[in-house]
Amino acid sequence: MDTESTSLAGKTALVTGAAKRLGRAAAIALAQQGVNVAVHYHQSEQAAQTLCHEIQSMGGNGWAFAADLSDSNQVEQLFQQTVEQAGAVDILVNNASIFKEDTLWEATAASIGENQQIHAVAPLLLARALARQNRPAHVINLLDTRVTVYDRKHVSYHLSKRVLLTLTRMLALELAPEIAVNAIAPGLILPPAGEDESYLEKLAHCNPLNRYGGPEDIAETLLFLLRSRFITGQVIYVDGGYHMKGHMYD
Repeated sequence: MDTESTSLAGKTALVTGAAKRLGRAAAIALAQQGVNVAVHYHQSEQAAQTLCHEIQSMGGNGWAFAADLSDSNQVEQLFQQTVEQAGAVDILVNNASIFKEDTLWEATAASIGENQQIHAVAPLLLARALARQNRPAHVINLLDTRVTVYDRKHVSYHLSKRVLLTLTRMLALELAPEIAVNAIAPGLILPPAGEDESYLEKLAHCNPLNRYGGPEDIAETLLFLLRSRFITGQVIYVDGGYHMKGHMYD
């Protein structure tokens, strides 16, 4: 890995699920540091294009790429298209996610498979493609603070994020020394779709700091990890200490 500079200016990042929510916050934070950003999206084309225009207004480069990450062929094509248009990738942020409710009794082979494909297989395929470039790089995987407990309402999701947790550690070993691989596990950061900030306020008491965070907390953690020259295989829980409570998530 480059030990001469921690500047991110001029580097190129591929952020999956970048059109909205935490992905968008990550893309903006990177662009503000002079990073060129490949904006992956699935269905949110307009939001992705708007984000690219915003990045370009900052003086950077932004490209929008559509791909269904549940299709391995499209995952491979996504990386190839990114390199063809944006050049070699220096930063991979595996952020894209789905969050559907199901219990242990409701989960199906299809639901488990879909979650595994998007949350674990796609990040693996993209990380391997990144490694084949044979150059220094960073991989940041977005987890969930609930990987440390049991989320009984989102079993397919929970299983796949646990796989991504293990995958983060495996990749950190396999891709060293050229590529650092770390993860961020957000807690109470954004309300679910259809909810507002009052949702976060009602749950603030669930963590030791008795408060909730925001997308900027994730963005700052992302930049910290990308600037580091000596951190790999780590998970940073941005959750107000929730992960230390160790109880079942209802």
